Amino acid sequence: MGQHKSGTRTTSDPQSKAVSPPLFKVVLLNDNYTPMEFVTDVLEQIFRKPPPEANQIMLHVHFRGAGICGTYPYAVAESKVESVHKRARKEGHPLRAVLEEA
Repeated sequence: MGQHKSGTRTTSDPQSKAVSPPLFKVVLLNDNYTPMEFVTDVLEQIFRKPPPEANQIMLHVHFRGAGICGTYPYAVAESKVESVHKRARKEGHPLRAVLEEA
């Protein structure tokens, strides 16, 4: 324990560390209807991926059935999934995203 000039005591535990929140992966799922250009645009706009990376993820989703868009704390990941669904519905596409524990 330490003591400040004001007389208040502080405790410092060298063992205690800030606990990071659990992380979740946002995964896009392939379908046979959503255009590749739309998926690439979603990756660029919602996930802030540069065009080459967005294209690479889109191809992964297309050929392997799913692709990871990013890893985030739960609230951020949930918001990203909702943004994907909202944008896809608005444009008339069945694109889906899901959360997975990292």
